[in-house]
Amino acid sequence: MKAAVLRAPNVLEVGDIATPEAGPGELILSIRASTVCGTDLRILSGKKTKGVRFPSIIGHEFSGVVVQTGDGVTAFKSGDRVCMDPVIPCRACNYCKAGLENVCMNRQAMGYEFDGGFAEFVRIPAIALTSGNIFKMPEGMSFEAAALSEPLACCINGQKNAQVKLGDTVVILGAGPIGLMHAALARAAGARQVIVSEPNASRREAALERGVSFACDPTKEKLADFVQKKTEGLGADVVILAIGVPALANEALTVVRKGGRVNLFAGFSQGDMSNIDVNLIHYNEITVTGASALTRQGYEMALNMLSTGQIDATSLITHRYAVADSLAAFDAAASGNALKVAIHNE
Repeated sequence: MKAAVLRAPNVLEVGDIATPEAGPGELILSIRASTVCGTDLRILSGKKTKGVRFPSIIGHEFSGVVVQTGDGVTAFKSGDRVCMDPVIPCRACNYCKAGLENVCMNRQAMGYEFDGGFAEFVRIPAIALTSGNIFKMPEGMSFEAAALSEPLACCINGQKNAQVKLGDTVVILGAGPIGLMHAALARAAGARQVIVSEPNASRREAALERGVSFACDPTKEKLADFVQKKTEGLGADVVILAIGVPALANEALTVVRKGGRVNLFAGFSQGDMSNIDVNLIHYNEITVTGASALTRQGYEMALNMLSTGQIDATSLITHRYAVADSLAAFDAAASGNALKVAIHNE
């Protein structure tokens, strides 16, 4: 089969490798759509190293069709259209027992411990089936939409931590795919207005086309002043940092109102640190939360929202490539000219 194999940082090779076979309790999927994540770009560039191994096939946002089932598999059959929550919890550690499986002490993931989706076929390990990480796609749902269930589920986790409420003003820093998903979820939660801050003109335009109330160009206007004008001087109820730029963490604290909530959703590259004015948190009684990965419950919610059209994430996909053109797909994703890039095997 053709696959994009990560040999070392900045070394991604597309070539032919052995097609995997299903062992007991396992599945083989024919990948139909994989989407490129910002995390994939950080892995390729060497900026994210935790859990990364060489050589490996990365890619954790994917959907496909079952083409082989291993001994003992009864819940799935060849021809089933499926997608996957790629973060597999152990379900036994203290965090899993406390309902925090997304920060499981022993979690494993596709694209890390197990080869991922930038290939023609992928082997789904038995542990993923027994843990309930494989989902049958609803009738009529596109493979691209199903692949986007993973990033949307991550955003659902961040929104839960940020506690977006009816009537809120929500400010999102960054209008890439993740920022736009957050904007859509905030609107679905009943936010009164959603404001994005984004220096890229085409991404600001994409945000406005998708129903964002206002888009600020932070290279021309100070975001805090922009938000003050839109909130009668109060500031935002919720601020979500949707891009891993360390300098923006403190800016988020200057934009939120007293008693507001800030969610540091985006991860930083290894070694990046942010200088934060703790007094802004202390005296303004700001609640600051993080966001790590996703849960199976959040994945199912994302799958349902996408399949019913409640969230139209597939409009975010602007570029499509074959597996053989994976290098071009990564270049497009890194260029800033694309929103979401999909790799197809059809």
